[in-house]
Amino acid sequence: MQTNGVSSRIMQFIAPEERRRAGIQTPFQRLAQQMQDILGNGGILKEVIRAGDGSPVPRDASVSVHYSGFLEYSDRPFDSTTHLKFPRMVKLGKDVTLCGLELGLLSMRKGEFSRFLFQPDYAFGEMGCPPLIPPAATVLYEVQVLEFLDTAQVDEFFAMSPGEQNSVPLSTLLNVVDTERTFGNRCFNQARYEDAKDRYKQAMTLLQNREPMGKEEKGRVNEAKLPFLLNLSLTYLRLERPQKALQYGERALKISPDNTKALFRCGQASLEMFDYEKAQDYLTMAQAKKPFDADINKLLRRLAVCYKDCLDKEKDMCSKMFPGVKPEN
Repeated sequence: MQTNGVSSRIMQFIAPEERRRAGIQTPFQRLAQQMQDILGNGGILKEVIRAGDGSPVPRDASVSVHYSGFLEYSDRPFDSTTHLKFPRMVKLGKDVTLCGLELGLLSMRKGEFSRFLFQPDYAFGEMGCPPLIPPAATVLYEVQVLEFLDTAQVDEFFAMSPGEQNSVPLSTLLNVVDTERTFGNRCFNQARYEDAKDRYKQAMTLLQNREPMGKEEKGRVNEAKLPFLLNLSLTYLRLERPQKALQYGERALKISPDNTKALFRCGQASLEMFDYEKAQDYLTMAQAKKPFDADINKLLRRLAVCYKDCLDKEKDMCSKMFPGVKPEN
């Protein structure tokens, strides 16, 4: 980039006083002219590159972001998350250490991509952060909000004592566990199965600790448990722990005996445990509920192949142990 005939690489060695006398603007100064002052004191300047959708990020949210931080005259970021396919959620007020970045995120929406200039007071201060950040450095951040969850209600709930948690309206508890499920599903979709399992089990613990007030509330609590039991069964299958998968699948069947997903999960787990007869029973019941389900029918075909291979191996073993005996047809 050229500035008044002086390259930006050379200009970084010119003292600020000399630049001002010569009327030379730095790259950040030129960029600032097209940016919005979001605080009114010049501390944080913002330029929206691509607008987002929905409401702004709330103050107590957990946010998934891609960002890159740059010093002036540098083409390479000193910090970045863009190499991560699935950046982890960060909790505002806890995990974000840069004041300007947190305030900038509060001005953004889901899907938005923006550029920020943070003055030292909103970045690394007068001392900087040696050796990467020099003293009193203004920094540029490019930020994209991938998604966010408003976790204020969850935070308030976990700050309560067990007795207080049990006394809140059931609707509050259901909102909390639904947020936990959203976190768990996100981890599962990113193949972070251990994290997903922990989220699902935490929600199950909250539901199990609830002391239902009446038959209707008990039914609603059991109904809320069902998706977590099914998700845990599938998660344990991904973790190659079929015995645990079967346990959670059978617990789901106690709540909903005709649940096709639960029957299918139990069939999957039994097949992985080489219990072909039990797998046949579960999958046949699932097929009776959904005779044209492609996944159920595919697993039944796989079961038939595995069972035949098992019988063939038994016959081969018997023929070797008793060479004079012919196997029955």
